[in-house]
Amino acid sequence: MSSPAPLVLGSLRVESPVVLAPMAGITNAAYRRLCLEQMVASGTSGLFVCEMITSRGLVEGDETTKKMLVFDELERVRSVQLYGTDPAYVGKAVEILCSDYGVAHVDLNFGCPVPKVTRKGGGGALPWKRGLLADILAAAVGAAAPYDVPVTMKTRKGIDADHLTFLDAGRIAEESGVAAIALHGRTVEQAYSGNADWEAIGQLVDAVGIPVLGNGDIWEAADALRMVEETGVAGVVVGRGCLGRPWLFRDLAAAFRGETVETLPTLGEVAAMMRRHAELLSEHMGEERGCKEFRKHVSWYLKGFRAGGPLRHSLALVESLAGLDELLGELDPHEAFPTAELGTPRGRQGAPRKRVVLPEGWLDDTDGRDLHVQEDATEVTGG
Repeated sequence: MSSPAPLVLGSLRVESPVVLAPMAGITNAAYRRLCLEQMVASGTSGLFVCEMITSRGLVEGDETTKKMLVFDELERVRSVQLYGTDPAYVGKAVEILCSDYGVAHVDLNFGCPVPKVTRKGGGGALPWKRGLLADILAAAVGAAAPYDVPVTMKTRKGIDADHLTFLDAGRIAEESGVAAIALHGRTVEQAYSGNADWEAIGQLVDAVGIPVLGNGDIWEAADALRMVEETGVAGVVVGRGCLGRPWLFRDLAAAFRGETVETLPTLGEVAAMMRRHAELLSEHMGEERGCKEFRKHVSWYLKGFRAGGPLRHSLALVESLAGLDELLGELDPHEAFPTAELGTPRGRQGAPRKRVVLPEGWLDDTDGRDLHVQEDATEVTGG
């Protein structure tokens, strides 16, 4: 392909069909800026989604929720993922995002596999209740319509292999006026284990008339192109593959232009990226908190490099930018990138759930309109 087909989500046009998946505690304004810089340097841009917030938390003015709604000056398109189980709360939250925060895109999370979410019927459990799903989507789309803001949704294949929901979810999304649906090719039961089912993603593409975005096992830019070719998706959603590798978005931008680019930074170049990341976190959060937030990224950046255990340990306890500079100076700047790490999973993986925790009687019917699913105003998690 000589030039990327833009990703069109209602009134929103995204130059390159690449989406940064919202990840709890990861895709804050600093990390989104870091990844965005990689694409901007390539002369294009994708869609970079803020970490997930809860609708009830936003409506009730929860301070933690509001502090997450911070955007970098480089973000021309503000995109937020919203979690909710009550149509009224979701609708009001969408209105607040559009009117008070200038958000240009809202994504609804129906894919989170975390037990504390599914036990309340939220996340990846909710699409089992087709009626409730339809009501939530209708509320969100209706609230966003006056602002001409597209609403999308992200989901999984289903609860488990015996309780698949993705095809019905796609149909309901299309009927509700949702601009696109993203499918993670795993069930809730699988969590992040095993391989993503790209065939299911292709089935959804064939079943609906709205854009489908594919998510799961995109570790390199070549994987993204292969997913598009094999499934026909309109775009790709990249999550764990970019952990410790924000330059992946540079490779993705090039790949969708038809160029073969595989960035292999030396350890010195990785150290410079680490410093930039910590600097951005400090700008947005203050140096003390920013350095603490940076700690979780150290092992991802250094994955496969020979950096010794004591140095890694010290980096994972860094408290200041000056201290970080001193420690980064101990790394061998000439060490080559560990190519054995290319194409391998990153971030959380784990084993399949022994069982998916659901509300009592959840599987007894597929409507759910009369349910009063409880939503925690302060609950923040990933999906």
